Amino acid sequence: MIRWQSLQRRWEYFVAALSNRLGLNSLRGFVSLFLVGAVLSVTVAACSGGNAPSTDASSPGANPAAAKQDVELTLVAYAIPKAAHDAIIPKFQEKWKAEHGQNVTFKQSYGGSGSQTRAVIDGLEADVVHLAIGADVNKLVTAGFVNDNWTQRVPNNGIVNETVAAIITREGNPKNIKTFEDLTRPDVKWVTPDPKTSGGARWNYFALWNHAKKSGADDAKASEFITNAFRNVAVFTKDARESTDAFAKQGQGDALVNYENEVILAQQKGQNLEYVIPDINLSIDIPVATVDKNVDKHGTREVAQAFVDYLFTPEAQREFVKVGYRPLGDLAREKELVEKFPPVKTLGKIDEFGGWTEAQKIFDDGGKFDDIRAQIAKS
Repeated sequence: MIRWQSLQRRWEYFVAALSNRLGLNSLRGFVSLFLVGAVLSVTVAACSGGNAPSTDASSPGANPAAAKQDVELTLVAYAIPKAAHDAIIPKFQEKWKAEHGQNVTFKQSYGGSGSQTRAVIDGLEADVVHLAIGADVNKLVTAGFVNDNWTQRVPNNGIVNETVAAIITREGNPKNIKTFEDLTRPDVKWVTPDPKTSGGARWNYFALWNHAKKSGADDAKASEFITNAFRNVAVFTKDARESTDAFAKQGQGDALVNYENEVILAQQKGQNLEYVIPDINLSIDIPVATVDKNVDKHGTREVAQAFVDYLFTPEAQREFVKVGYRPLGDLAREKELVEKFPPVKTLGKIDEFGGWTEAQKIFDDGGKFDDIRAQIAKS
């Protein structure tokens, strides 16, 4: 600092002397003084600039990533994977910070898959959605939020989790419930979420439909089977998590149909639940996607897509397995994980029934499920 003050005093002395000599009596004198002052001012500024750290990214040792602003992602999901996200998100944040020098924060929203989808369409600005069924992502495609190539941008056609349907029974299974057929018995009441609001409930519907079809029923018999089963529902809840609470905490029903991973997670939390995995079952495929309209609006596409990709890594998949989802990819061949999950003899896929583009029509307003409810209400 002393050096720059000395230089400034010399400049002031020089200006005063030059002014007296020139007298500033001519235009040439004024211009001369102005030019000299400008040159010296630039010199002073250049010299003093060396006293402050350089922010030029091209200078040696510069770290352009350090100048990046923090970024926020909004994750909108169905209720069940929250426990896995709680473990996965900090791992992703640490990885992204190390590789990009940028902090990522998350806003999170959880609920029934159908309700969450509607919330995004109505204005909840999700960057990433992790929903219960492909049908709900397809709704976002139709509404212009997700590009129709969403299954092609990530591994496994966008299916980030797989599980199967489980039947949870009372302790000791006093009603001897073992298959989906038992849910049609007049002495059995069971609990499920509402297919109008819950993706899990729609999977339950097709687990029953798959059972009927794989057991040799035609469409008419399968529809009769479905109607008889839903006639025995003790309570429809908003989502899968609430259905578990209704059965386990409120004592409703003799059985609960839910995701296998949800049951495993409930057991981990201390709930004493007994369950069976029916031999005729359905692969429950859970999708994830970036919300193209919103990531482009927010400028978050790069980090949002990186997070989606990260969910497919072995590191993230192990966290999903810990909360009961069946392992994907190479993890599915690890002996320890194979032994953790009961094998299913006859496993159906939603693609056998037209995929979710066709299957979702059953739950639309005025669709087949509304007809089933109307029949039940009359009986």
